Amino acid sequence: MPATVQQRIEKSLAKSKASVFVRADFVCFGSPSQVRRALRAALDDGALVRAGFGIYLKARKSSLTGKTVPALSLVEVGLQALAKLGVKAGLGRSAQAYASGQTTQMPMAAVVQVGKSRGARRIGFGNKAIRSERG
Repeated sequence: MPATVQQRIEKSLAKSKASVFVRADFVCFGSPSQVRRALRAALDDGALVRAGFGIYLKARKSSLTGKTVPALSLVEVGLQALAKLGVKAGLGRSAQAYASGQTTQMPMAAVVQVGKSRGARRIGFGNKAIRSERG
């Protein structure tokens, strides 16, 4: 008996080294409605977390609250998701200054530089979201 779309997607997620996925990554598994149902089941099972329109993340259980949380930090999620969407992105100015040792102040906000890109997609989880700066 052939595997269902949901089983094939779950197997693909388990094998994949990537942590950020867009809906286009799953198009080869079936029709859009089948893929949508399989992704909804993966969200309900806690294997994935939704990070925006058509953006999904591998998830893990939080050791503190027991809830499902992304496996990556918010900045890494933003950078990888934007790369999958075809936008060249980098760390924000404050994070670059901290990483290079120009300042000792840690950046508190998750900010990425998107260059001249004009996309306005919300990427985040829960009440936290990536902010973008042009430059």
